[in-house]
Amino acid sequence: MIIRNFIPLILLFILGSCGSDYLPKPKGYNRIDLPERGFTALTDDVPYSFEHSVNAIVEQDSFNLADKTRINLNYQSLGGKIHLTYFALDTEGKDIKTVINDVINLTAKHQIKAYGIEESMMVTPKGYTGVVAELSGEVPTQFQFFVTDSTKNFLRGALYFNTAMKNDSLAPAIEYIKEDMIHLINTLEFKK
Repeated sequence: MIIRNFIPLILLFILGSCGSDYLPKPKGYNRIDLPERGFTALTDDVPYSFEHSVNAIVEQDSFNLADKTRINLNYQSLGGKIHLTYFALDTEGKDIKTVINDVINLTAKHQIKAYGIEESMMVTPKGYTGVVAELSGEVPTQFQFFVTDSTKNFLRGALYFNTAMKNDSLAPAIEYIKEDMIHLINTLEFKK
C-alpha cells in the first residue's frame, strides 16, 4: 500500500525534473598535433628540384606508375598528400596553352561544391610564373598550384586528404601543409 502511494509521487518527481532548457553538447573536433617544421632537398631523379617538408614521405604516384615524374608528398601523420604532376612542354601535344587550359578546367570542376575559388598569380624567386588557387567549402582539394617557365617545364600540385572529416576540422592541417607548399613553390627549380 505504501509503495502504491509513492509511485505517483516518484513519477511526478521524474517528470517534473525534466526541463526544456537542455542543449546537446556540440560535437568535438579531432585533435591534430602539428609536427615541427623542417625542410630537406628532393633527391629523386626527376626534372625538377625543391625543398619539401621532412614530415612528408616522397613516394611514386600510384595513379600512373609508368610516369616517373609524378610523385606524391605523403603527410601520413596528418592524412594529407600533395600530388605533383610534371609536364615537359612542347612534347606529345603538351603546349603551354593546352596544359594551362587543362589545369583551369580541373580546378573549375570543383565549383559545384566550392563556396569560392581564390586564384592569385605569382613569380617565384627563380623567375618562374605560377598560379595558386585556394578553394573554400567541402571540396576534395583545398589548395592547388602550378608553376611554369613558359617554355619547357610545367609542374602542378594539389593537396588532398584521405578522410571524411569536414574541412573546418582539417583547417590546422590544411594551413600547415599550405605553408609547406608555398615553400616548395619558392624553392622550385627546373633542371636543364
